[in-house]
Amino acid sequence: MTDEEQLFDIVIPPGVPQKIIFDISSRFDVEVVDRREKIKFANMEGDERDLLAFRGRLEVMQKVETYMRDELNKFVSDK
Repeated sequence: MTDEEQLFDIVIPPGVPQKIIFDISSRFDVEVVDRREKIKFANMEGDERDLLAFRGRLEVMQKVETYMRDELNKFVSDK
């Protein structure tokens, strides 16, 4: 990645297994970064939390989003 490229983030939902995070970070040209996000749950409205996110180029992030969703669906259906 070069400095001129616009980078995009996909926040990793809390509870995503580490195995999936490690798999994505090794399969795709992404960085795992910290990102501060406001939480929008009933008892935490307005709280901010540090969450993990994947950061990379748009075309890569589109693939990451699809792959992560597919892997999470497999993980949930195996339980």
